[in-house]
Amino acid sequence: MTNILDLVARILISALFLLNGVFKISNYDGTVGWMEGFGIPGILIIPAIILEIVGPILIILGYRAKIAAGLLSLFCIATAVIFHNDFSDHMQLGSFLKNVALAGGFLFIFVNGTKDFSLDKKF
Repeated sequence: MTNILDLVARILISALFLLNGVFKISNYDGTVGWMEGFGIPGILIIPAIILEIVGPILIILGYRAKIAAGLLSLFCIATAVIFHNDFSDHMQLGSFLKNVALAGGFLFIFVNGTKDFSLDKKF
């Protein structure tokens, strides 16, 4: 049962990022414009998309999950600080806290790794 719950948890925490990566591709120009509005160079959308698609896939498969989770944890903290720092806006505060909570979930994977339903355990 623990192995199944581990897999389900990895899928649940990864789904948001996988979908957001795909959304960034489908709304590329809009996302670049939004990022540039915060003073972030639009070219950084490319590594963000790669991380948001490849990282979750690696975590779900359980292949190099610790590395992917560590990178996604740093990504969550960075995006929280850069894009969600207006704490007078309750939506922004909620988004900041969501990113911090997700960073914690990814740190849990980074520290503990995956259970038996993973490619890391097979190799």
